[in-house]
Amino acid sequence: MMKSVVLAGFLVMMTMASLGHSLWDHDKSPQAVERWYKQVSHAKPTLTKLHFYLNNIVTRYPPASTPIARAASTATSPTKFGLVTVLDAPLTLEPNPDSEVIGYAQGLFSMSSQEEMCTLMNVNFIFTAGEFAGSTITMEGRNVVFGEIREFPLVGGSGAFRLANGIGTATTYMVNTTSGDDILDVHFVFYRYVLPDASAEYATEMKF
Repeated sequence: MMKSVVLAGFLVMMTMASLGHSLWDHDKSPQAVERWYKQVSHAKPTLTKLHFYLNNIVTRYPPASTPIARAASTATSPTKFGLVTVLDAPLTLEPNPDSEVIGYAQGLFSMSSQEEMCTLMNVNFIFTAGEFAGSTITMEGRNVVFGEIREFPLVGGSGAFRLANGIGTATTYMVNTTSGDDILDVHFVFYRYVLPDASAEYATEMKF
């Protein structure tokens, strides 16, 4: 088990390192974004893979998620229908909430089914470490809480991940049904757009 965890961490670090030199401008001014769009037709869609863990630990302060709204009937609903929860959970390279944080999952999830435990997810993944610090990916979709593997659309992003599109999958690495703590094993596969280093003018102005 320990070998597999160490290997997974190593592969993640190697994957993130291989995504270096993403040729994106850390300047997020309207002018910089407009310059980026003027070149995007020449950009190369680049298949990108990320692997990390989402630590939804609610027994610590502050909790990684907390309910903010519920319907009058939620208390008697077997699927907690109508419950809305806000999320701000750290992302790590290892399945350990005390390991190095590389970003945060921030957003909302709502219990949206009366037939099964299922949530509607609207979550931004904000990366704070490595080559892509300051970049984000947005995930929206349906999450069957007790499903073995959950699949989500990746519908956009910012920074190095502008116009990103792809698929995220998650499996439960650890769950404590009594406390509500859980850790998800998350994989992203998506296309991002790498601009060509075609012009000295753009290279200087956009700091490629």
